[in-house]
Amino acid sequence: MRRAILILDDGSQFAGWSFGHEQGLSGEVVFNTAMTGYPESLTDPSYAGQILVMTYPLLGNYGVPPMSSGADGLPTFLESNHIHVSALIVADYSSDFSHWNAQESLGSWLKRERIPAITGIDTRRLTIKLRERGVMMGRIVIDDAEEATITSRYGAVNWVERVSCKDIITYHPTTIKHRVVLVDCGVKANIIRCLLKRGIEVVRVPWNYDFNQLEFDGLFLANGPGDPDLCEITVRHIRQFLQSEHTRPCMGICLGNQLLAKAAGAKTYKLKYGHRSHNQPVRQVGTNKCFVTSQNHGYAVDAKTLPSDWEELFLNMNDGSNEGIRHKTHPWLSAQFHPEACSGPVDTEFLFDEFVNLLDD
Repeated sequence: MRRAILILDDGSQFAGWSFGHEQGLSGEVVFNTAMTGYPESLTDPSYAGQILVMTYPLLGNYGVPPMSSGADGLPTFLESNHIHVSALIVADYSSDFSHWNAQESLGSWLKRERIPAITGIDTRRLTIKLRERGVMMGRIVIDDAEEATITSRYGAVNWVERVSCKDIITYHPTTIKHRVVLVDCGVKANIIRCLLKRGIEVVRVPWNYDFNQLEFDGLFLANGPGDPDLCEITVRHIRQFLQSEHTRPCMGICLGNQLLAKAAGAKTYKLKYGHRSHNQPVRQVGTNKCFVTSQNHGYAVDAKTLPSDWEELFLNMNDGSNEGIRHKTHPWLSAQFHPEACSGPVDTEFLFDEFVNLLDD
């Protein structure tokens, strides 16, 4: 293995060994505390532009599943068709793997998709620094090669534009109950799977497409990377939907929660180090019901700026930040967490059923 170094914006250096593609680059350094699910995390479009630090010490021990697709065109075992993280940082990489569904090692997959990766780093010390200072930009240097320059800050890039589909894609369930437009800001495949298995025909449109010209029964706002303030085109289309005389159900997930809030008139802000894990506790407002959720986001809705006809639906039990909103009279709701999980707990998948019930009414 060749030596590799992660250099943070504040000058801190973390040295290890390269086990992925050997090329220097820069990106926003974030951490995820999940114990499993690295194939799903690496292929989650919400990680675009980010160097992902996994706090669980051992990675690679169960390999990588095949890159197969189902009859619907969705990846069978992953969340998209390729890796979206800019680079991967782990404490201990295992090149030996064992799993009934494994086809190749994590290292060979990363090399094939030209994604740098470093092992042998003290990820505990790195994570503590990110928690204390907040997420920051970082650079990866292989051996003594020239350092990668940070050409642009993470928040200045419209990552949604980069990961969104370019054309309209329609997915057909076995039995069609309703037709829903899904705004693709970086959608995870399992969101579409959850809709299809409930009899929803999904019309997946690009992030900047004016979906209001289509015929559909409901609107779904997907997850995605980056700053919601850069998606003003999407917000404008959502606002037009909310102001339509024909009221139809709407549901948002993750970035979709933020875009729905912005369309309603609220503001968003950047979290210090974000929520990226499988164990984020949330409480349903007005009840004592708490759920363990899977999350991956760096921005949040400022609930104090919600208009009077909107209210919070969920709260984060760790820091009190918003985890979902709903309209007080119309069938519009959202969740900041991932009810489809994959990977992670599926405690809140019932939200898809609630959305379908709204479509049935």
